[in-house]
Amino acid sequence: MNVAIPKTKAEQALTEAFAAAAPKLPGSAAVTAARAKAIGEFGAIGLPHRRIEEWKYTDLRVQLKDIGATAVDDATAVSADDLRAALGALANVDAHRIVFVNGSHRSQLSALDGAKGLDVQPLAAALKSVPEKIADGLMRATGPKSDATVALNTAFVSDGAIVRVADGAELTKPLMVVFLSAGTTSRLTSVRNIISAGEGSTATIIEVHASLKSAATGGQVNALSEVTAGKGAALTHVKIAASPNGAVHLANWNVTLGADAMYKGFQYTSGQSLVRNQTHAVYAGEGGKFDLSGAYLARGTEHIDTTLVVDHAVPHCESRELFKGVLDDRGRGVFQGKIIVQPDAQKTDGKQMAQALMLSPDAEFDSKPELEIYADDVVCGHGTTTAELDADLLFYCKSRGIPESEARTLLIESFIGEALDKIEHEELRAALSSYANDWLGGR
Repeated sequence: MNVAIPKTKAEQALTEAFAAAAPKLPGSAAVTAARAKAIGEFGAIGLPHRRIEEWKYTDLRVQLKDIGATAVDDATAVSADDLRAALGALANVDAHRIVFVNGSHRSQLSALDGAKGLDVQPLAAALKSVPEKIADGLMRATGPKSDATVALNTAFVSDGAIVRVADGAELTKPLMVVFLSAGTTSRLTSVRNIISAGEGSTATIIEVHASLKSAATGGQVNALSEVTAGKGAALTHVKIAASPNGAVHLANWNVTLGADAMYKGFQYTSGQSLVRNQTHAVYAGEGGKFDLSGAYLARGTEHIDTTLVVDHAVPHCESRELFKGVLDDRGRGVFQGKIIVQPDAQKTDGKQMAQALMLSPDAEFDSKPELEIYADDVVCGHGTTTAELDADLLFYCKSRGIPESEARTLLIESFIGEALDKIEHEELRAALSSYANDWLGGR
């Protein structure tokens, strides 16, 4: 006998919101059909819950209460000064820039002139203008199947960036893709990036999710990035999700690496009430290198979940993962990392490490590293640690005349510094250090 599971308030609200928003969302008939199929899939599977193994630590059926109003064709006024204030230290990073406010492209805030070898277009415009088959293809997502967050992104996506780096191009400065939340209404914003680094190219993409200080609290952002690194490409991809308005942030990165490609990813998270960062990486050619790291900071009742799957499908590939979390009050961190080595993927080298610094006895860290190995000539390992601030080091600093509050900050900075040092771009690394210092100053 099949027992129907009652829909939660949030599930009902999402279905109703789609019905209201669908006529205003961009796209051709094929795109409209893809949206309808996606919301149907969501209706069938519902929000993930703790009985699903991959979601056992992050129960969206329980934790997701309010979705906010759907943002479509938003016209909230945002000035260049507003943008600089929202970016904070990131405003000092010299970069090409494309800006979206509440999920809609703002050309007047963007700066893409002189970006040789770089083609950047708003997704919404492409969904309206390109042939239907191509537009339909832009709506397809790789990565986990039957995933509610992916289905919702496909259904509600309003805009995003299509980024193409030409074969052999070497970008002299990064591209910053900015998603800004603004206005006095709590919003549901769904965005999608399609990033393609051509063969032998070199590029840095900075994905920023921020908000104005005057923006409404709460709300939800659903962001998906489809990333392809071509043969011999070197792509750096950094995401910063740091808002003062306590939003829900659900994100997916789906990464495909070509032969001899190098992908370096970094995720910085703070100020969000509920976060789920999912990454799914697969190798499409031998010699690929995948390096993903991150730092997250949580206080109050904030919940930050990092879940990743690295699929070694071909031989002679390398993967590295390092995540550092700082948890205060009743903050909760989750790390789920799975390395899969397929039967033919000999000479695989895969390692991952997750570490958490507990600043409160009420904080919680759940870690589930996994190795799923079907080949015999591999070097793989994983580890996880939790710790409090070292009392001896704290005493040493105090004995040298450093006040206790300053000593604690120095030790915390040192802890997350190992992850931040993975960022090679000096201005960007300094900006993220500034973000972390601001968070620590609010303790």
